[in-house]
Amino acid sequence: MPAFDTTPPPGLDEQSRAVLQDLIGWLKQAGYAFVTPTPATHARVVARNDGAGGLADAFGWNRTFDGGAVDAALLQRLVACGLVWEEGDRFRSRIRVSALHGGLFAHSAYPTQDKDAVFLGPDSYRFADLIQRELARCPRGEGAHLVDIGAGAGVGAIVASRCCPDLAITMTDINPKAIAFARINARAAGVAADFVLADTLAPVEGALDIVLANPPYIIDEDKRDYRDGGGMHGAAVAFGMAQDATARLAPQGRFILYTGSAILDGADPLRGRLAELATERGCTLHYREIDPDVFGEELDNAAYADVDRIALVSAVMERRA
Repeated sequence: MPAFDTTPPPGLDEQSRAVLQDLIGWLKQAGYAFVTPTPATHARVVARNDGAGGLADAFGWNRTFDGGAVDAALLQRLVACGLVWEEGDRFRSRIRVSALHGGLFAHSAYPTQDKDAVFLGPDSYRFADLIQRELARCPRGEGAHLVDIGAGAGVGAIVASRCCPDLAITMTDINPKAIAFARINARAAGVAADFVLADTLAPVEGALDIVLANPPYIIDEDKRDYRDGGGMHGAAVAFGMAQDATARLAPQGRFILYTGSAILDGADPLRGRLAELATERGCTLHYREIDPDVFGEELDNAAYADVDRIALVSAVMERRA
């Protein structure tokens, strides 16, 4: 198996991970329930005022907050790790925590402008809903293997583990910071998993029963990994994952994809490519348009000059027995 450098980046070393895990536990006990909106909505809300300084302001909206809002010993540890910094007599967090499907997930603070930012937002909630629907029928046999490609904060695999508690889970990502966040969130959720820093499934051994993917699907000028879907009007990363995953599926194994697709002259090129791939790989394809129109502002960019709209889609590819 190839060797990968899994050393966490600055700010998410072993001490920081331990503090973040304790923060998640403390927020659970406090009844924390922040839902992360789109970046555009987030910007509008924080522009109104600086908030009251409660827990949602601190670890959701990333506003400044009063030190009295957080357990004193925990706050001291957060500051010592650089996860919270002081602004005058107040504080500001360098991370966000989001509530999703009964769990809490740590991820990057607003605004997510860094190339290695780990993003969680509305697509994560839709992805989780898709997984719950699809895994109402779990794979047979204890130890069925699930891989979450490009796991990010670990939402897909952790939600899947609640649907199918006996799964053996592997999370992969090309971003060391994502692997660090996924590890923290899995431990906080009590989910055992392996973590692999890789851009393909090559390091993962054996046939796979379930493969999950929620790849980026926007053409991003800044080439941020969490947002840039590459060629095919942003669908290249998704299609590459489909190629990689379907080659490794066990009989009756499933690849569950949530992504966006650019519609050109009323046609969906990604759907066509996935249908061809399904035939080649001996799979059935169930394809559904979830939302007909998102990120309409992107159509102002030259890269989308021939695009009618960007749709959110799900694709489930199942290998025949």
